Parts: sequence; structure tokens; C-alpha cells
Amino acid sequence: MTAPQIVVHRDKELMAQAAAARLITRIVDAQAARGSASVVLTGGRNGNALLAALAGSPARDAVDWSRLDLWWGDERFLPEGDPERNATQAREALLDKVGVDPARVHAMPAADGTYDDADAAAEAYAAELAAAARPEDHGPVPSFDVLLLGVGPDTHVASLFPELPGVRETERTVVGVHGAPKPPPTRVSLTLPAIRAAREVWLLAAGEDKAGAVALALSGAGEVQAPAAGAYGRRRTLWLLDSAAASRLPRGLYPPASP
Repeated sequence: MTAPQIVVHRDKELMAQAAAARLITRIVDAQAARGSASVVLTGGRNGNALLAALAGSPARDAVDWSRLDLWWGDERFLPEGDPERNATQAREALLDKVGVDPARVHAMPAADGTYDDADAAAEAYAAELAAAARPEDHGPVPSFDVLLLGVGPDTHVASLFPELPGVRETERTVVGVHGAPKPPPTRVSLTLPAIRAAREVWLLAAGEDKAGAVALALSGAGEVQAPAAGAYGRRRTLWLLDSAAASRLPRGLYPPASP
């Protein structure tokens, strides 16, 4: 388990812009080293703000978008194109504005009749991940370069909610989620074992309503009660916060907020 690094920005707008710049650099470095890169996207207000900032960044053209694999950490099990789907929101915020290869955009299955339920959709996505894993990944999912996660006010990440079965999963890489406390109740989500396969995991939180969750997750809480506490990367775990979300952390835990 990698010790988390904490970066605090003055406000959510600066946080999104800085995270976008950081992500561009990481993708470019991975492409220079291996020819391609892979990123797991997150939805929600902070994930979409990051994508919008990336779309508006002059540096976005440094990325070879045709050599980037995009995955998702979770998805609402809704029809294709539904405005509540993370993939729909990502396309509007970024993907329709850059030259991504459609074959390398790995959206989670939609509720379009192909799969009977979220469990079947989860099995299909797990199979797609396994097919993309290379021998050097040493597991059933690719070694993602960056896996992005938004942190919910209840400490949930992806669609792994406190105390629900998904957060207790130790074998499967993708699960169907039923009865989620946040609508819609039926979802598909990566599990903690899949999340931990990433080289780097970045957790995003902005706003005073996230302060309690951030403090709990970074206080040594258990992952069943605080799923964000169980999300970490193999090489790096980075918490990207605004000052409001960091307001309940001990001040000695992180450097002063960037101006």
C-alpha cells in the first residue's frame, strides 16, 4: 500500500485546472515511455470539472488522443445516451472535442437489453478488462496509468458504498450494485482489487460537504466503513483537494494550499 500524497488547492476551479494539467503530463509521459496510455475516468461534479478543464487547456494537444485507452470506474445502469450516464457526460465534457479512437473508449454496458441486469453487465466488463490485460500486468485488469475517483460525502468511491456488498468483494474485478443509497440505485462498478491494480490512483474532492469524508478516509478508517480508505495505487496514491474539502484535516498533514 502506498502512503497517500495530499495536494490542496485554494478552490475547486483551481483544483480542476491543476488536476487537468497534471493528467496531461502523466499521459504524455506514459505515451513517451510505452507508446500508449490508459486512464480510468470518474463521473460526478469533480470528475466532470476535470474533464472540462482538460478540454479547455491549451496543452491538451500534447496528448496523442488516438493512443489513449479510456475506461470507467463505475456507471449508472441506464440506457445508452442517458444524460445521467458517466460516459454521456464525459463525451459532452471532453471526448467529443478531441480525437479519441472509438475502439479505445471502453464504456461500461448500458441497459439496452443486451444484458439482463447489472450483474451480467459487470461480467461482460470484467471480460473486456481481462482481454485487455497483458502478461506484464500480472492480473485480470490492465495496469492503468491513472485511475480517477471522486469521493462522495459518505466516503464512497466509484459505486462502492459503505457497508454494501461491493466494497467487501475480494475476487471479482467488476460487480453489479443494487440498492445504492444514491440514485439511480442500480449500477456497475470496479471493485477495490481492480482499483488497486492501477499504477496511480487519484482521489478528487472539493467542497465543504466532502470535508468529513476526506478526514475519515485519511484517518485510518476501515474500507468497509469508508471505501475511499481502501483506494490506493501500486506506485502512487494522490488526494487532490480544495481547501474546503481539506478543512478538517490536521494542518501538518499537507503543504499550504497553492495560490
